[in-house]
Amino acid sequence: MTQPNLISTEALDAHLGDPRTAVIDASWYMPAEQRDAYKEYLSAHIPGAVFFDIDRIADTSVPLPHMLPKPDALARSMGELGLSEDLRYVVYDGDGLFAAARVWWTLRVFGVQDVRVLGGGMPKWKAEGRRLEAGAVTRSARTFVAHFNAAAVADSDVVSRSLENGSAQVVDARSAPRFRGEVPEPRPGVRSGHIPRSFNLPYANLVADGQLKSPEAIRAEFRQAGIELNKPIITSCGSGVSAAILAMAVETAGSLMPQLYDGSWADWGSRPELPLATGPEETS
Repeated sequence: MTQPNLISTEALDAHLGDPRTAVIDASWYMPAEQRDAYKEYLSAHIPGAVFFDIDRIADTSVPLPHMLPKPDALARSMGELGLSEDLRYVVYDGDGLFAAARVWWTLRVFGVQDVRVLGGGMPKWKAEGRRLEAGAVTRSARTFVAHFNAAAVADSDVVSRSLENGSAQVVDARSAPRFRGEVPEPRPGVRSGHIPRSFNLPYANLVADGQLKSPEAIRAEFRQAGIELNKPIITSCGSGVSAAILAMAVETAGSLMPQLYDGSWADWGSRPELPLATGPEETS
């Protein structure tokens, strides 16, 4: 099964050392996991991979986690990593498929044409006994030209207007208990519940063995959740990470890349002036 947004471990292994191919370790973990992504990277990573820290390469002027950086900041950070916009990118993470999707989406938003996620990520790479190296990778500085696609990014105003006029479906990638408001949110000061009239499709329903399910299985999951893939979609989640998995899934299913609510529930749920719903998703 070939998916345009994924690359196999075999294919990546064959291209290691190719100067036109850039490998990025995009690992990031929820605080409750108590894992240090950068420490793990230094201990063992795919040869030649640089580390993309989504908390550092971010807009830190706002009190929200790993928000999309401004174009000049992204360009500067990528250049410092030795990366330019015209390379072939492979992104992976330590979970299999989680934060790699966020970096895949970020690069796409800033105009990178050729970027894929490693199917199965580091767990599959290690299980197959493939090459690893330790320590930080340093590449010669390059110039990265960022072409920002603002239309791909939604904020709370866009989400509110879309729900009011019915122009887009908002799809939340969080687990069902979090969506229904049955459990506390992992971030202090964030309410439990969901955006009224949004749909719930947990990202885990779309992933198997660290990679996306088949296009047919993805379409079935969206149908089961009551979401129409032929209509505009805005993806959301806790902080804009797993929402990118939904974005990748929508495109893999054959639809246009959706917008992504960058602040996601970390933004909406922390603002008492915005409406909140609990219980099952609303489809009216």
